[in-house]
Amino acid sequence: MNLEECYEAIDSDYDDVMRRLGSETLVRKFVLKFLDDTSFQGLKEGLENQDAELAFRSAHTLKGVCQNLGFDNLYEVSFDITEKLRGRDTDGCEELFAKVTEQYEKTTDAIRMMED
Repeated sequence: MNLEECYEAIDSDYDDVMRRLGSETLVRKFVLKFLDDTSFQGLKEGLENQDAELAFRSAHTLKGVCQNLGFDNLYEVSFDITEKLRGRDTDGCEELFAKVTEQYEKTTDAIRMMED
């Protein structure tokens, strides 16, 4: 799978991210670096430990990274959980986190399938 096919697999707008970042090499570099991003893990840990501050900061970071990379579906669910956590309350986040997890796994699976 190439970079454009990766974006298609996650229902995201490849052309939009190319217009904004301008270089397939640059986009590919940052897409691959996404696999090392710790914000999803921080969100998970924050929710598990009821650490609302960690959960919010991690969700907010994940949302921003996804917006920059054009990961539209993961951005949308990250936005939703960020807004829920803005009041620093983890109660009722299970359903939202399940949606984040689903999109995160779909995104990271597609990235891992890209050709070297």
